Amino acid sequence: MHMKIPFLTLQARPRAWKACLGLATALVLAACATPWPTPTSGSSHFDASALDTSAVAPQIALPHLPEGWFHGAFMEIFVRAYQDSDGDGVGDLRGLISRLDYLKDLGIKGLWLMPVMPSADRDHGYATTHYRAIEPAYGTLADFDELLKQAHARGMGVVVDYVINHSAADHPMFRQALQGPSNPFHDWYVWAEDEPQGWNIWDKNPWYLTSTQPWNFKGEPKDLPPAPAGSKGFYFGTFGPHMPDFNLRKPEVRDYHFSSLRFWLNRGLDGYRLDAVPHMIENNAKDWNDQPESRRLTKDLQDLIKAYPHRYVVCEATAEPQAYGDPAVCGGAFAFGYVHHFVDAALGKADAVKQLARYYSQARPTMATFVSNHDKFAGQRLWDQVQGDETRYKLAAAGYLLQPGTPFIYYGEEVGQGGVNTLEGDLPLRSPMSWTADPSRAGFTTGQPFRPVAPNVVTHNAAAQMRDPQSIYHFYKSMLALRNSRVSVARGRFEHGFADGLVLGFQRVWGSQRTLVLINYGSQAAEVKVPGVSGSSGATTWTPLWASQGASPHVPSVPSVSSVPSGTGEPVFNLPAQSVQVFDLR
Repeated sequence: MHMKIPFLTLQARPRAWKACLGLATALVLAACATPWPTPTSGSSHFDASALDTSAVAPQIALPHLPEGWFHGAFMEIFVRAYQDSDGDGVGDLRGLISRLDYLKDLGIKGLWLMPVMPSADRDHGYATTHYRAIEPAYGTLADFDELLKQAHARGMGVVVDYVINHSAADHPMFRQALQGPSNPFHDWYVWAEDEPQGWNIWDKNPWYLTSTQPWNFKGEPKDLPPAPAGSKGFYFGTFGPHMPDFNLRKPEVRDYHFSSLRFWLNRGLDGYRLDAVPHMIENNAKDWNDQPESRRLTKDLQDLIKAYPHRYVVCEATAEPQAYGDPAVCGGAFAFGYVHHFVDAALGKADAVKQLARYYSQARPTMATFVSNHDKFAGQRLWDQVQGDETRYKLAAAGYLLQPGTPFIYYGEEVGQGGVNTLEGDLPLRSPMSWTADPSRAGFTTGQPFRPVAPNVVTHNAAAQMRDPQSIYHFYKSMLALRNSRVSVARGRFEHGFADGLVLGFQRVWGSQRTLVLINYGSQAAEVKVPGVSGSSGATTWTPLWASQGASPHVPSVPSVSSVPSGTGEPVFNLPAQSVQVFDLR
């Protein structure tokens, strides 16, 4: 007996699910008489509550935060690595709650929590085993509710990662699905009887032979031995055998995720970072990335989330970030492909300065910016990218904290935390937060940390950085104070962007408030004409708001830049080497 493969079976919703009907017969699913083996690589505990597919109705209450709160800066937090409250060496929600005052004082307006739901991988959390529960190592639902309460009391919003594309192979739903086509969860995933050919996703065929239990393979998915000729029974996993893809063409699967999203929104959650949305629906070996169906489903997700007042949604979409930043798709997206220019400019690359000057002349201001995050493909920790040069570190930070978009600071970045060079892959980026100079525990735990602490913890930790007025921490705090005190910096449009050698200039404008930002990335002083600023007899005045010498702050009322009228009427600014200058224009 054969059926059409579920991910090509189109059971239409009122919105658009009408494409690619001609492909529906391209692949078939296996009708296996005997159950396939169940995963054993992760948690062996079968949590029956994870099979709860009951509908969750929206419970929309008054918002906890003001409109536009998400235009401030976010802190991306890996809960496992942030603060341990009970001495077991693993960070938890109670530990995070204890650090909320630190985040508020820094000037953070939002928290992005990497996955907090139960996971099979025991680390980064993207192999979900339960969509309506809290990872036990992190605490309880009551702890999560308390986090929301305490964050809201401090004027901060909380968004969490939601992994919709795939579950863990250890998810009870997938274990049920492995019992064969007669199981009601079988077509919640994507199957083929014969191995589909011609696929190549990141140097691997994403179809895995079930009988070999590939979820137990410890190496890279691309290194899995090929399936013997004539093998039967394959499932699809974009990101590897331990993360089987959901069949998001099936209305019941979509409705389950919609209800799971509401489960958290009803508790007061302030929004989501939606993981890997361009990969939700694949059509064939050629048309697998960023399909129209994925964009339409992303818009459905956005509509659901924003039906709750003052909620925020941002998407991980490496393929076409600006397309997903469109209000007609996700409404916000990480600016992959752009973010490296902040570091390159700080390293003295003129082409990068040009990119910083022109990007927001066309890009949507909803883009989310950063200089590093939890994935190595996005870049190592900023400390390692600039080889520990604190001046260049601050210049890179100023670029993205003062430009349009929503900045996402990666935990520890604000104190200059380095990566753990003894680890491989993504792990160097995910070490315990450097709170104190303790070389073994870093103030993160009273026990044994789950992972080695940063190698520069003795000098670059929160306690030491807070004591030093010239530190990286105080630089970040001053940049965030500018953003939080001036609506033009937080939400204003981008005007008069220019690059003159290694000098970047731009204005942020909101109503009558106009802010001029000048950054000299070069190691030499520079003299530049600034467009969009009149030099004629008092038509425009510029008042220093913030000024640096070597990117070290001093009293803003003592400017380190002078200006004189040029022959064209444009003022000439004399900028010290490697400096940041911010002015109020009237």
